[in-house]
Amino acid sequence: MYVSSIVLIWLRIWISMAQIQQGGPDEKEKTTALKDLLSRIDLDELMKKDEPPLEFPDTLEGFEYAFNEKGQLRHIKTGEPFVFNYREDLHRWNQKRYEALGEIITKYVYELLEEECHLKKVYIPVDATESEPRSFIFMSEDAMTNPDKLMVLIHGSGVVRAGQWARRLIINEDLDSGTQIPYIKRAIEEGYGVIVLNPNENYIEVEKTKAQVQLSSDTSDEPAEKRERKDKIQKDTKKRRDFYEKYRNPQREKETVQLYIRENGSPEEHAVYVWDHFISQCAAENVFFVAHSYGGLAYVELMIQREAEVKNKVTAVALTDSVHNVWHQEAGKTIREWMRESCCNWVSSSEPLDTSVESMLPDCPRVSAGTERHELTSWKSFPSIFRFFGEALEAKQSSGKGVPTRRSQRIRYEEL
Repeated sequence: MYVSSIVLIWLRIWISMAQIQQGGPDEKEKTTALKDLLSRIDLDELMKKDEPPLEFPDTLEGFEYAFNEKGQLRHIKTGEPFVFNYREDLHRWNQKRYEALGEIITKYVYELLEEECHLKKVYIPVDATESEPRSFIFMSEDAMTNPDKLMVLIHGSGVVRAGQWARRLIINEDLDSGTQIPYIKRAIEEGYGVIVLNPNENYIEVEKTKAQVQLSSDTSDEPAEKRERKDKIQKDTKKRRDFYEKYRNPQREKETVQLYIRENGSPEEHAVYVWDHFISQCAAENVFFVAHSYGGLAYVELMIQREAEVKNKVTAVALTDSVHNVWHQEAGKTIREWMRESCCNWVSSSEPLDTSVESMLPDCPRVSAGTERHELTSWKSFPSIFRFFGEALEAKQSSGKGVPTRRSQRIRYEEL
């Protein structure tokens, strides 16, 4: 309630200032007086009294949470699910607490990939020096040597990392729906090699040095007059921003700089890099992709850049609520034709699982994932995707060449 009161007071003051500024000289004097009054208020001290420090545990035990036998996150003492609004009227603090827990979840899933799924962590770039930023992917021991089948998993955009479909599901639902672990375990059981991509690990953050923080535009080649004008605008903008930040963000966080990972600076770059250095060189005759959300866009970009190689090696692709767009990405006619024959997109829909869903784009068939929740599409379509891959492999082996799968044949017939 304390913060809410401050917000109301500030709103009233700003409204008064706006009304006064529209008046004459007397009103402007009042505006100056109000500004002087505001400048005397130490917002840092006011807000720090109300907002706790942004310091959180670095383990699940520290948060007093653990995953139970069903893979659900529960409070150790009460057995209750995770509570976001831990402190009332402190949304920013609660959000920071949630993000801190999310980072622990990411490390926990990495551990499960290695310990429970028996995958190995492989660092990239493969020729990285000790001093440069690195990322990593996960692979089964037979990923490069399995002569038959390889499954490649690509998650969507955002905070998720290798092994995850949705952090929200892991925290609020369970590990099965939120992670790629069920896919990995079943793939290994069915004789697939596995590669898990990490397309959002594009850079590392390091704290800015004093020199970087104080760096100005003095080194610019611009004329002095233009540079002075720009500096003045930047200073005024910074002054207003800092004034607002004193209220919104009293606990100033460290300034960081992003150091991008070579040849892996975006999800699209990452997909191409892993293809060039791993997937294209694996022994498997049949490669299968599962790509969720933005992962589908990254896959289409891979096709555009490596069309002939992908067509030669990939047997089938399962997309889950993919956000790709063949027009915006300028995918050629031959790619669109291949996708119609070898891809299927399980989309969020109120229709029952596997029901055909109309598409406005001339790319791959779309069927219902059996859920209207975007983040759940990979989990709900899980059994259908493995059946789809089995049908594709069976059709290829029976004909001796790549042919349309049963699902794509059925949908094309319905479209006709």
